Amino acid sequence: EVLLVESGGGLVQPGGSLRLSCVASGFTFSSSVTSWVRQAPGKGLEWVSSIYSHSSNTYYADSVKSRFTISTDNAKNTLFLQMNSLKPEDTAVYYCAAGDYNLPLGSWGQGTQVTVSS
Repeated sequence: EVLLVESGGGLVQPGGSLRLSCVASGFTFSSSVTSWVRQAPGKGLEWVSSIYSHSSNTYYADSVKSRFTISTDNAKNTLFLQMNSLKPEDTAVYYCAAGDYNLPLGSWGQGTQVTVSS
């Protein structure tokens, strides 16, 4: 069974930083695709970032480029999202997702709330 557990969310002021973590079990990170997806209040899902563990290639939505960094610690089966220069529009529930190259968003965590407000 694939399990994903997010943590690290909270309340932060605009311009601040947060580091989200997602601890995974039930699969091997080194052969996976892992991603962050978010849902702002009253809005739909928005893909944020992905990392292909085999190649280490990373991808970002235009809205977070240069501000967010996705990374993994394969030994600990943990996915990270370093978020800098946070804006109020970054407020959302952030989900981690994992899968393989054919189904990259096959499994989802329950999410962690990020609120950016002064």
